[in-house]
Formats: sequence, C-alpha cells, structure tokens
Amino acid sequence: MNIYHITYAPTTKTVCLYFWGCNFDCRGCIRKKDLATKTLLLDLKEVIDNLRNLEIEKVVFMGGEPTIDPQLQELAELIHCELHAYNILLTNGFFLPSLDDIDEVCLSLKAHSNTLHKDFTGKSNKKVLENFVNLYRSGVRLRSESILIPNYIGCDEIENIARFIASVDPSIPYRIDAYTPVPETPWRAPMKEEVESAVNIARKYLRNVSCLKGDESLKYEVVRIV
Repeated sequence: MNIYHITYAPTTKTVCLYFWGCNFDCRGCIRKKDLATKTLLLDLKEVIDNLRNLEIEKVVFMGGEPTIDPQLQELAELIHCELHAYNILLTNGFFLPSLDDIDEVCLSLKAHSNTLHKDFTGKSNKKVLENFVNLYRSGVRLRSESILIPNYIGCDEIENIARFIASVDPSIPYRIDAYTPVPETPWRAPMKEEVESAVNIARKYLRNVSCLKGDESLKYEVVRIV
C-alpha cells in the first residue's frame, strides 16, 4: 500500500491514514517536504494490524492522494467489516475508484477556473468538477474545502467555487482554509480578516460555510501510531 503514516485521536476515536504520492503537483503543497523524504510504506496487513487494538469510530483516508492506491477499496472494505468504522475519504477528485465502502467524501476544490487550476496543480479541473456532481448524485455524504491564497486563489475565486457548489446543492458543507506558506513559493498567509471576508462571500451562496484561519490549536491529543 501507499500508507506511510498513521495517527490516532483517542478522544474522538479517529484514525488518520496518510497516503504517499499524488496525481497533482500542487504549487504550495504543505506535504512536499515529507514526500521528498524516503520512507517505508506499510502493506495491507500491517495497516489492519496497527488498527485492531484501537477503539475506532472513524477512519480518515488522506493525502497525498488516497485514490491512486490500488488497494484503497480493499482496505476500506476491511475496515468496515472488521473494525466497523465510518470511512471518510479526502480527495482532489481527479480520479474516483469504487466508493462502495466509503461513507463520506471531502473533495478539495483547488480552483473553479480551469486556467488557474492548471497553474496550481498541473492538471485540468474538468474531471474534478464532473466527479463532484457525480458524487453528489450518487448519494454519498459530500462536503468540500478550498485553500485561500491571497492574490492568487483569492476571494474572487472562492466566490466562483461557492457559486459552483451552490449550483449542485447550496446545503453542501464548505470549508475555507488559510494557506500555510511553503518555502520557494511567492505567496503569504492570509490575514484573519481576509479569511472572514472569503467566508462571508461564500455564505451568499452556501448555507454551511466554516473556516480554518491558521491559528487554531489542537483540541485533543493526537498519537502517532506509525
């Protein structure tokens, strides 16, 4: 498998599985430093063995990009059958395998403008937008998030994204995250007021908008399993 890191939050009984590799090459990816470091990958049995002795209610499949792992479906099925946990997939939405054992999807919309999306990720967003609509129509529980980057993916683009989500269903939850600066990129972190402004703009179209302003502290203990 492509899993290289596992964390566990005892208070919420939540496991996070971190997947190596991605089908995007995002400028400003916060995980590029980790992904440039050689690491060991766990096989399917090792992942399940590490989870068996934990009290788990939720499992989050997160990036890199989980959907490029050919064993994702098998893993999700095992977690359902053996651990009886609620499975949440965090994805860029470029490719969607079978989601039979996924209970909830959070699809990260990098940009609504195809030109901007290509500049940031190296890929077109045509399939991403199509998959967003298809996911909604499939009946899976769906939410979305975007990163606010001042003078790049700014309030105007957040408005375009919010308008697109609303065209599918204005009740879909949407979160706006403050960009965390990465070395060798030209962008700064947004100020709290800029994040709040983006939230207010998105709320013109969507009923459930939240944000991370970048100064949040951990609300509960997170333990490294692997």
